[in-house]
Amino acid sequence: MKGIDSGMDKNPGSGAGRLIFGRNAVAEAVRAGTGIEKLYLQKNIEGEGKKLFALAKKAGIPVQVVPKTMLDKECSGVHQGAAALITDYTYSGIDAMFSAAAASGEPPFIVALDGIEDPGNLGAIIRSAEGAGAHGVLIPKNRAVSVNATVMKTSAGAAAHMRVARVSGISAALKELKEKGLWIYGLDMAGQTYAETDFSGGVCLVIGSEGRGMSRIVRETCDFLVSIPMKGRIKSLNASAAAAIVLYEVVKCRK
Repeated sequence: MKGIDSGMDKNPGSGAGRLIFGRNAVAEAVRAGTGIEKLYLQKNIEGEGKKLFALAKKAGIPVQVVPKTMLDKECSGVHQGAAALITDYTYSGIDAMFSAAAASGEPPFIVALDGIEDPGNLGAIIRSAEGAGAHGVLIPKNRAVSVNATVMKTSAGAAAHMRVARVSGISAALKELKEKGLWIYGLDMAGQTYAETDFSGGVCLVIGSEGRGMSRIVRETCDFLVSIPMKGRIKSLNASAAAAIVLYEVVKCRK
């Protein structure tokens, strides 16, 4: 894999990173038409690896077979025998999300993340949002993780299919969504329970950062605050777990 070092993201939380790894993440990137420059497969790989080889060849993507030790070095040993060198992640815009909603004949369904800093959480939320049929995810440009190799892997490749927009400020973006007719629901412990909330119509669900929740200005921009009842001693959930619960309540209300 000569020459790959210069394109790798050595700090997964700092940037987009050009090397993604893991069979699901790589396969979904190929299927989504993400700009893959080259696919790297472990030598003597069997089963799903051979299917991935055929998929890449059909898509016209160059494939290089490399020793496992080389993949271990470049991907910290968590590659599952597959890695891909990609162009920088292409972010979407808010208008594209509304166009996708219109094309599907559904009210817009957007997820806004107020300062998620952990790439594992961002990947998991994108995976849940994609599974729930959301039309896009908003993340801030500053003080938050961007879409990188870890996000791609944690999302199991869902990030390759999801429209993700980086915005200058979440509060300003929410005001734009309001002007376009969406109701803004912020996940907050002080809100009414999610099961008592009507999520019909155009929806933007706001998830706050790990530990701190939503910022004051973002909270004040929301039309409604919703909460998840906690029965145990622990009074809060991981951001991605909380997001998944409420995302599927939105799905339930949209049927």
